[in-house]
Amino acid sequence: MTDNKAIFLTRLAQQPAVLVQVASTQGSVPREAGTWMAVFADAVVGTIGGGHLEYQALEVARERLQGAPDAGLVRFALGPALGQCCGGVVHLRFERVGAADLPALTARLDTGRLPVALFGGGHVGKALVSVLGSLPFAVTWVDSRDEIFPETVPFNVSCEYSDPVQAAVKDLAPGSRVLIMSFSHAEDLDIVAACLKRQRDQADLPYIGLIGSQTKWATFRHRLEARGFSDDELAHVTCPIGVPGITGKEPEVIAVAVAAQLLQTLG
Repeated sequence: MTDNKAIFLTRLAQQPAVLVQVASTQGSVPREAGTWMAVFADAVVGTIGGGHLEYQALEVARERLQGAPDAGLVRFALGPALGQCCGGVVHLRFERVGAADLPALTARLDTGRLPVALFGGGHVGKALVSVLGSLPFAVTWVDSRDEIFPETVPFNVSCEYSDPVQAAVKDLAPGSRVLIMSFSHAEDLDIVAACLKRQRDQADLPYIGLIGSQTKWATFRHRLEARGFSDDELAHVTCPIGVPGITGKEPEVIAVAVAAQLLQTLG
């Protein structure tokens, strides 16, 4: 554990804080995704890069400490408005934390967590969140239905409402493993297309997984080809998802098979 982590967790045992973490970035930015600082009533531990970005983040965090509504994920454009010439975009996550969160935070901050984007809040999505909550991933859970998310989720999971749902693809953290299992085939198709477009432009989504049968993928391939995607691009999509040889259809069984496949991508 680094000194900042030790200081943060020691102080957190005595008083609450707001954890500010870089959730995702675009373009030129001071610090990478995963960078964090902890804001206490009388101290700040760590840094997200200084400058006006950090100054404004401190203001938001202190408002949260004083009881302001949850800030969730906040977008900051690093241009003239912030007095920073980087020109990029930073999404910061603000989370109120206390002593009860120490076990989860200890694991989360001591272990590098790779980003996973999960599109879909149905039965399989909920089962997957439960499984991924104990694995070395930072999960962004996206759905176009804000009411679909449960009241509590694992600490390494953040919920994001997006309508249209595919609009969230552009803001995913670089290196995200993407899982697509929305409530409709139309949404699934739009999300896959957005992921393939991003992969074409940025080549930073190492895994794009789509739930469904080989028949579903054959239909999707035809429609994606009509949108101009090549065979090489379509080969980047995994469908069906999950490690081979597991045939159960229960959401929990599918979740374990998919989580295992995600772990295989880490090698």
